[in-house]
Amino acid sequence: MTEQDIIKETKPRMESAIEDFRRKLATVRTGRASVSLLDTVMIDYYGTPTPLNQMASVHAPEPQMLTVQPWDQTQIGNVEKAIRAADLGLNPSNDGKLVRIPIPPLTEERRRQLAKQIHEIAEEHRTAVRNIRRDENDKLKKMLKDKAISEDSERDGLDQVQKLTDTYISRIDELSKSKEHEIMSV
Repeated sequence: MTEQDIIKETKPRMESAIEDFRRKLATVRTGRASVSLLDTVMIDYYGTPTPLNQMASVHAPEPQMLTVQPWDQTQIGNVEKAIRAADLGLNPSNDGKLVRIPIPPLTEERRRQLAKQIHEIAEEHRTAVRNIRRDENDKLKKMLKDKAISEDSERDGLDQVQKLTDTYISRIDELSKSKEHEIMSV
C-alpha cells in the first residue's frame, strides 16, 4: 500500500460525508413543499418502525402542500400521528384516503432555529471529514514507522490529505450557506 492508495480511499469516504450532508439538508424545511421533508418520519407499522416513503406515496401537488397516500388505508391515522410527532412544525389532516399537509410560511423565529440547525448539521459533517483526515494521517504515519514509505512520501501524503480536507470542508460551507440563504429569504 502506498500513500497514493490512501489518498484514493480518502476521496470516497469524504464524498460520502458530503452526500450524507446533502441528504440531511434536504430534510430541513424551507418555506416550500418538498417530499424529502418527510424522509425522517418513521411510522410504527405493525410493530416495526418503517420510513414513511416505504409505506406511502408522497407528493407535492402545490408549492405549499404535501400529500401522503398510504398504500394500506388502515394506517392513515398512524401516518398522521407520526408526522405530528416528528417535530417538523407541520399539522396534517386526513380525509380518509389522503393525508394533506399544508406547509405554513416560516416565521422569523423559526427561520433562525432552522439556520441554527443547519449550522449544527454542518459542524457534525465537518467533524466527520476531520475524523477521516485523522484516520488517513494515522495510516500514513504508521506506514512511515513501519518503513513502508519514505519521510518525503509521508509528507506529500499528509499534504494531499489536508488539501482534500480543505476542499470538502469548503464544499460543506458552501452548501450550508446556500441552504441558509434559501431559508432566510422570504
